[in-house]
This record gives sequence, C-alpha cells and structure tokens, in this order.
Amino acid sequence: MKETEAHLCPLCHGPSIEPYHVDRTRDYLHCRACDLVFVPAAQHLSDAAAKAYYDLHDNRPDDPGYRRFLDRLFAPLAERLAPGARGLDFGCGPGPTLSKMFEAAGHTVTLYDPHYAPDKSVLSAAYDFVTLSEVAEHLAQPGKKLDGLWAGLVPGGWLGIMTKRVRDRQAFKTWHYITDPTHISFFSEASFHWLARRWSTMGPPATLVIVGNDVVLIEKGR
Repeated sequence: MKETEAHLCPLCHGPSIEPYHVDRTRDYLHCRACDLVFVPAAQHLSDAAAKAYYDLHDNRPDDPGYRRFLDRLFAPLAERLAPGARGLDFGCGPGPTLSKMFEAAGHTVTLYDPHYAPDKSVLSAAYDFVTLSEVAEHLAQPGKKLDGLWAGLVPGGWLGIMTKRVRDRQAFKTWHYITDPTHISFFSEASFHWLARRWSTMGPPATLVIVGNDVVLIEKGR
C-alpha cells in the first residue's frame, strides 16, 4: 500500500488517513475525521470501464421488486414533501424508476447522470428534494458532489441518500458491497453525522434522519 500520508479524504479533504483493509484487487483507507472508508483514486476504474459495468445492470421501471427496493427511500421522503415538490434524481442510471414513483405522487423530477443523462445545466437549478439511490458509493469526490447538491436545495428541502453503510472493520472484510469494482466510497452512520454538522456550520441547520440500515434523509433548515 502507498503511504497513506499521500492521500486526502475525498469527503472531508483531511489528512487523517489510515489503512483499513486490503483484498485481492484494492486497498481501502479510512478517514479518522469523518469515518469515510474509500478506495485510493489510483485504483478507480476508468470512466469507460465503469460505464461498461453499469450497462450490465438491469433495473427497469416495470420491475415490482426494484420498486419495492426503492420504496425504502421513496416512502419516508415522500411523506415529508409538500404537494407538487420539485426534485432532482442524481445518478438516475439507464432506467430511471425512482423519478417515476415521485412523479406518480404528483411531484416533478429532473434527471441527471454523468453517463445516461449528462446535462450539467440541471445542476444549477434549485430543488425541493434531491435523491441519490445507490449512487453515493460510486462518487470519487463525494465531498465536492454532496456540497454542490446541498447548496442547490431550497430552505426546507431534503437530501435523500440510499447507500449501504459501513458497520465495523470485521464485517467489512466479508461485505458483498466491496466486491463491486465501481463502489469506491463507503459511508458509516458517523459519516452522515459529520456531514450534517459541517453543513450546519455553513448556513441553515442540517437535520439528519436515519431511516433503516441504508437510507438517510437530511433536511435543510429554513
């Protein structure tokens, strides 16, 4: 493994990095400040290789099982939205489904995905809610991306994130989530508490709601 001093955390940009785990293909580093576990940038797939892997996914809007999976994020977020809210589905993938669920509930949803809906102009708009469903773990620079999405939320808006969370080092060693070569950023519950505290120091207070084992909602204060 390279000297960890050469790495900065991609979430908090701090230098407090230590080795966490090594498997047959990758190293995993841990940030002591924000508790993120991440794969060093030199071991990330190229954009082309990552897209080829994403193209293998078969997530379809007409798949009841996929909708049930997404309902873990949709249901708790939908009950907190005002009628006719405007949202952004960040990282919608090739078969946008979560957006259709919100649209069926009377909301308007804009799509963005660097590979499948790459119009960056939509990231400059303001939204009542932003969703990242199984997206955060793919972000090479999660701090920069999440800060940008947070800035685009209107006061009273919600950020909804679905991603499986790190529990401890022992469980990490046999965790199926790290076998996906496109998964490079792994959040713990403490990571989301860190984010909420940081955003609260930058402007309106951020209120974190933990929903189950893989969903968090963060409200932007008014």
